[in-house]
Amino acid sequence: MKSYLVHLIRHGITSANLNGEYAGAKDVPLCDLGREKLQELKSKYKYPKVDAYYSSPLSRCKETCKIIYPEANPTIVDGLKECDFGDWEGKTAKELDDNEEFRTWLKSRQQVSPPNGESGEAFGKRIRKSFESVIEDLLKKGITSAAIFAHGGVMMSLLSIYGFPKKDFYSWIVSNGCGYSLRITPSLWMRDKVFEILGEVPPGHDQGHIGDFKYLVDQAKNLSK
Repeated sequence: MKSYLVHLIRHGITSANLNGEYAGAKDVPLCDLGREKLQELKSKYKYPKVDAYYSSPLSRCKETCKIIYPEANPTIVDGLKECDFGDWEGKTAKELDDNEEFRTWLKSRQQVSPPNGESGEAFGKRIRKSFESVIEDLLKKGITSAAIFAHGGVMMSLLSIYGFPKKDFYSWIVSNGCGYSLRITPSLWMRDKVFEILGEVPPGHDQGHIGDFKYLVDQAKNLSK
């Protein structure tokens, strides 16, 4: 039976990553270090060849796609944007430590929204709908390999929702410019909405620069206790 390979790849480093800031809907571009690190990854490791490309509309994802795959003209999927953190965009978890609304959000983010932002429930519904539409597009067209350029929170959510083996959200922290390869088996996908996680992208890379994102995650976990 035909199967489909999908590679979820996180965008390169931005200034917000370096500063430990929340950057969701804010269109923060790659920084010079981010572009440099992507070129290093590309020269040192081999990214898989694919037949289709999809990307979040934010520039950090589109630029990452063009650096890794210069020939790409990605299909833009608006619903794959990162969570909208509203008034907390550009702020760090440390800066928000004394904010009671922030602490409430950390404990109940599925139901609670940042001021002028998006709740975890709304975010999850949006990215599930968008990801499933991409898979439907691949199945309909018979395209058996694709790369999707997205954000850390988007990828962690999708992997924890659909992925096998099953792991929690925080287990899927990933380096900038890296990600995971997935196998979509049509019968399993149509029946159970499950994909198999095959391994990391690019194969053989190390997790040498996840510190920026892990810091935010650890801060959020600690503050929610």
